[in-house]
Amino acid sequence: MMFVLYESALGYAMFEIAEAEEIGANEAAVQAAAVDLAKFGKVCKLKAFVPFKSAQDALENINSISEGLVTPLLKGFLESNLPTVKKAKKAKFTLGVSDKRIGQSIKEECEIPCDHTGVVPELVRGIKLHFAKMNKSLTEVNVQKAQLGLGHSYSRCKVKFNVHRSDNMIMQAICLLDQLDKDINTFSMRIKEWYSYHFPELSKVVPDNEEFAKVVSLIKRRSSLKKESLEALEAILMDTGRAQQVIDSSKQSMGMEISDIDLLNIDAFCDRVVALFEYRRALYEYLVAKMKIVAPNLAALIGEQVGARLINHAGSLTNLAKYPASTVQILGAEKALFRALKTKSNTPKYGLIFHSSFIGKAGAKNKGRISRYLANKASIASRIDCFSDAPTTKFGEGLRAQVEERLAFYETGKAPRKNLDVMREVIAAEAAETEGGDGKKRKAEEGEDGDDSKKKKKKKSEKKEKKKKSEKKEKKKSKKDKGDK
Repeated sequence: MMFVLYESALGYAMFEIAEAEEIGANEAAVQAAAVDLAKFGKVCKLKAFVPFKSAQDALENINSISEGLVTPLLKGFLESNLPTVKKAKKAKFTLGVSDKRIGQSIKEECEIPCDHTGVVPELVRGIKLHFAKMNKSLTEVNVQKAQLGLGHSYSRCKVKFNVHRSDNMIMQAICLLDQLDKDINTFSMRIKEWYSYHFPELSKVVPDNEEFAKVVSLIKRRSSLKKESLEALEAILMDTGRAQQVIDSSKQSMGMEISDIDLLNIDAFCDRVVALFEYRRALYEYLVAKMKIVAPNLAALIGEQVGARLINHAGSLTNLAKYPASTVQILGAEKALFRALKTKSNTPKYGLIFHSSFIGKAGAKNKGRISRYLANKASIASRIDCFSDAPTTKFGEGLRAQVEERLAFYETGKAPRKNLDVMREVIAAEAAETEGGDGKKRKAEEGEDGDDSKKKKKKKSEKKEKKKKSEKKEKKKSKKDKGDK
């Protein structure tokens, strides 16, 4: 005997398969019959159907099915329409399911033998195609409307994310930060090239892009620079010597004269670029704050920007946590990896992780070693951030200390601590902090009943002393009795 479970948008349906042994032996015939309702109706017949009570009930059941969980409605439906466990051994029936996980869950909870291989997928495909016609209580319009509504609500539920632990915002922020860096660099070069027609010596005295834009918006026309402008230039450049050099070079400049309209456009462009610099700083602060909430250990280990780039390249923090350390190490260097595999040359040692400060500190010989070690620690930190309930930076700080010790080991030969010892220290420190916090709370709560607790403690101590005295007396008596004997 064979039954097939079908999870529709309207409810659960149970189908009975006629001549299951012959069908299982001829899978090609089932594929051909699944298209034709007349042939498929002889093979597969509806045995039972239970509808969902509401749209919310349908969504909850479908979410559970997608995660491989058996709902109470499904369990009751199966137990009422299939033979019991004792009869199942005699009847020797199987239940066909579309997903492996739900089959395992049904087998564990209901003790019903399930199968998802062989001819079962073809039977499910045929049921899905002819479900509205095989169930006389339904119409195709109703089935389509239910599927559309459930599809919208299911996708909407999956798209929702936790606001407090959202890595989507980090991904957007780091992408915008990288784009701003490129745009600001391009705009700054445009300002230097544009203003150098009028004051070419300024770019050598003020090489920094932000300072150059601020100085241009202050100077405007070089002939307006006087001794009174020294204080304003010092405030921007933070250097008296350079400020005086700007004034001196303006008097001996070989630049051309500039019109008021051109100067007005350059000034407006400089203001926009300065505003972009300020917005970039604010965006970086936002990224740092978000990384402290979502991935504090990864940020403490490898830095906010590098950690955010790893999350963005992986697609999410969960995907990054699933990657092995070898994948994290070359994340961002996929082109170089495939080129090396194609040409059978050396594979890359690092990808995005190269921007970490640890790679720069390591020597040329040890860059590959430290990148491998750092990727290992980064994968541990990302898993802690992804699966821990309470965010903390202690594990990231402990892992960072390990990487620094490994760097010192490459240079001096001093043996670093083991990962197990470091993790035990971090866990003990965190447990001590939580116990300290609980103790303070208890003291605050028991502040009013402090006197009563002291009296109880005194009574307990008095009782213990009395017991000790009585035990001593009994021991002395027993010793005397033994001596008399």
